[in-house]
Order: sequence, then C-alpha cells, then structure tokens
Amino acid sequence: MDPSSPEKSSGWLRRAVDRVREFAYSEHPSVGAATSRPRVGLALGGGFARGIAHLGVLHFLEEQGIPIDYIVGTSAGAVAGLAFATGLPFEIVAQKAGELRFANFGQWKFSWLGLASNKRLESYPKHFLGVTNFEELKIPLSIAATDLQSGELVWFNRGPIGPPLRASCAYPGLFQPVEYDGKVLIDGFVAATVPVEAALQMGADMVIAVLLEAEEYRKPANFTDVLGRSFSIIQRHADVAWRSKAHVLITPEVHEFAWDDFAKASEIIEAGRLAAMDSLPKITAALEAAAKRMAAAALPVPAERVP
Repeated sequence: MDPSSPEKSSGWLRRAVDRVREFAYSEHPSVGAATSRPRVGLALGGGFARGIAHLGVLHFLEEQGIPIDYIVGTSAGAVAGLAFATGLPFEIVAQKAGELRFANFGQWKFSWLGLASNKRLESYPKHFLGVTNFEELKIPLSIAATDLQSGELVWFNRGPIGPPLRASCAYPGLFQPVEYDGKVLIDGFVAATVPVEAALQMGADMVIAVLLEAEEYRKPANFTDVLGRSFSIIQRHADVAWRSKAHVLITPEVHEFAWDDFAKASEIIEAGRLAAMDSLPKITAALEAAAKRMAAAALPVPAERVP
C-alpha cells in the first residue's frame, strides 16, 4: 500500500476484500456446482507473548468475512488459536490476552528436567475460556507438540484440551516435559516451527501460516534470553520444509517485543492485523489457485478410445 495516498489505500483494500470474498463464499464458476469452496486452514507458530499477534491476524480475517475452517497451533499459537476457536467475542479474547502473565501458566519449580512447571496451564481452557474438550469448540482445532522420544510432531484434536495445551507450551529447558497419552511431550516448535502439515492433514485445501520471529538481538540478560536466542538460531539454520507446503506466509513485525510483553497486547494484536492486511493479495491468489486445483480434480476423466 501507498501510505501517502489514503484514497488509493482504501480502494486497494476494498478490491482485495471483494476478491477474497468471491472465492471464499461463492462457488467458483470453473469449479462447478458440485464442488464447495476451498477450505482454509491456519497454522500458527509459537512466540510466548508475541503469539498474541495471531489474534490480530485471526480477527482481521474474520472482519473481512474470510472463513476459517481449521486452526492448528503450537505453543503460543495453540493458546491464541484456542481462544479464537471458542467463538468468544474478540473484545473478551483480547482482554484476556492482555491480562496474561507468567504466573498464570508457569511456576518456578526446579527439577532435573526443567526450571519450571506449566501445570497451571491445564486449567486455563476451563477457567479463562469456558471450555474443557475439543468437541466444544466452534472451529476445529488441533494442538501440536513434539514427542521427545520419537522426535516426531504429534497433534491432538479430541478429548480434554488442557494436557495437550500444556504439552505444546512446554518450552524445553524452561518447562518440564509433559507425560500424556503414553508420550513424553515438549513444545511443538522443536519438530515444526509452524505446523503446516497438520493443517493439511485436517483437510485444508489452502493453508495460511503465521510465523513469529524472535525479538531483535540484544545482549542476554538472563537464562531465558540465552535459551530463547539459541533456539531461534537453530531454527534459522534448520530444515524449513514447512514453508514450501504453506500457500501464504504471514510474518507480523513483532521483533521489538520481548517474550514476556503480555502487557503490550494491544500493540502486538495491531502488528498481526497489519500483517494480515498486507497479505490480502497473497490470500486472494492462493484461494484462486486452490479453486483451480479443485476444478481440475473434479473434471471427468476422458474415456479411452476404442480401436
């Protein structure tokens, strides 16, 4: 957008929104009456307080009438995705995000497996959002975690929400691993920075991935700074195959926010909203491409010629 021209900016946004809605809510002419619109999935990465930016992305898409069929989140992305999937009014969700503090989900409790426990997070869905099981959610949600023994990404979308949510947020070294469903689980980002594959497995035809990169480099002041920065460096040099599977990648500008900047929720939400707005042309193109893929798949196979 050209910020120096408000009229051009508003026109650009209106045209982009109209185009997205055309593909989101109308049966594309080339697809045919028997084929529904592309199903949209969101894959949300972690980032502690920076994860609040996901709410800005989700709310903007909702405001523009872009349907969200599936949500997959890891760590902070799981928390934000859960809050949105409950169907609670955005104002309430944003308020609760701003009220979050480390004490709401963490408790310093040294053990050989971690410096703290995040057991309090198990009760968060019920006490703060009014839900207990995945089946109560308005939008299908999967929560991603890493199986520490197999090294594979696993995701949960049935039964109690609390244990998988806690496992997905079990940042290695800081929080103790979580034993659940016969597995020893830690933060999902270890196996997949953004859980795009899980969104595809749920049935999404088009996946919007949201990546929250770490804060700008600064001299570490404590253990969490050292740990967080180290994992960020590892991720930067690690396999990023998930990027090739995402149809749209949104990267909100959240570098300036620290891992515990929960009090700056409104600013972080705005960063997510702006990033989603800037990505509308990409979303439109991805919806068009998904519709074309569906149309091609729906075409009848020509009968073989009989000699």
